[in-house]
Amino acid sequence: MRESMWGVFVITVGVVLILIIYLFQGITNADEHNYYLLKEVTEASLLDAVDVADYRVTGNVSINREKFVEVFVRRFAESADLSNSYVIEIYDINEEPPKVSLLVKTKKNGAITSETVEFDITNRLDAILETVK
Repeated sequence: MRESMWGVFVITVGVVLILIIYLFQGITNADEHNYYLLKEVTEASLLDAVDVADYRVTGNVSINREKFVEVFVRRFAESADLSNSYVIEIYDINEEPPKVSLLVKTKKNGAITSETVEFDITNRLDAILETVK
């Protein structure tokens, strides 16, 4: 009887550890998805928001602030995970030289047994558009 209780204990501990690994894998995947989504969408939005008319006249690279925000939100919404809710905070947009500072927050829920745990995932990015002359 004693050996069978040890077997039940080992199986129970194994199942609990697999659940914990599954929880942290989901959180890590969400964080990585958010980071690469933020990085790629910011780069594409900066390139879309370049003011081509100003560049042709003056030769200076600058972006249109309103167009950047519009394109960024649209692209982010198209590629974001629909099961999460996001808070996008744009701290700084410099038109010339093109620079943006962004913060994206989301919450990820996980359940271990009957207790629900909520994790805050925050990704911050400062991006400068580099050009070759």
